[in-house]
Amino acid sequence: MLIIPFILLSPSSYLLPPPPYVFIDDILLYIYRTKEELEEATLSAKEAFQKWKEVPVQQRQRVMFQYQSIIRERLVDLAKLITLENGKTLQDSQGDVFRGLEVVETACMVGSEMKGETLNQISQGMDIVTLRQPLGVCAGITPFNFPAMIPLWMFPIACTTGNTFVLKPSPHTPAASMLLAKLSQEAGLPPGVLNVVHGSVEVVNFLCDSPHIRAISFVGGNAAGESIHARGTANGKRVQANTSAKNHATILPDADREATIKGVCVLFVFFCF
Repeated sequence: MLIIPFILLSPSSYLLPPPPYVFIDDILLYIYRTKEELEEATLSAKEAFQKWKEVPVQQRQRVMFQYQSIIRERLVDLAKLITLENGKTLQDSQGDVFRGLEVVETACMVGSEMKGETLNQISQGMDIVTLRQPLGVCAGITPFNFPAMIPLWMFPIACTTGNTFVLKPSPHTPAASMLLAKLSQEAGLPPGVLNVVHGSVEVVNFLCDSPHIRAISFVGGNAAGESIHARGTANGKRVQANTSAKNHATILPDADREATIKGVCVLFVFFCF
């Protein structure tokens, strides 16, 4: 039985997932419940940041090159976990993983996006130099409906740019995030750079209040997003809240009715938050 090293355990605070989860890489999921455990996870990320930010960006990119290769190899396993927990068709679950994989591929070349700017002689004898540097510990709060894609929107870019990360997946679909975290270790991501915590409102509030966390990214409903944005920014954090996405469609008079209805139904069933 594999216990992921950066998941901290408490005898009274675990949930065993039903089979067959325990048979996919023998992963045992544990749920954070105590503030002490959450503090330890964020401190782990804070301590890891001191070394990780000094790693050259080319070296961090190499980790992502390896990571995207591993995800491709394990894409079906990840999709099976999503289908078992979320209920999507296997085909849609594979699409969930693949869309996230595209962001990992982007992280492989993120160095070019980290370049600063210079301007000579902005004034007499004065130049301007702009540097882009990592913030520190970042956090991600993700919904149930895209258990792989949305976490992969967040931590690969954050980690490759030199930050460390605390991910809180939906308590309804945590298994994909756990496997993604394990695979990141196999790719060479050092302990403490990516941390996974579990829970509901109390964990979200902790992330919003923690002085160790510099930025939060959220995807989900309006009420939760408004609360996270207000609480996080009140504590001096950068907060990105993507709430209640809606997909609109314009149907032209010459559209094929059958194909259009099918396309719109797929769009609204599988791609709305």
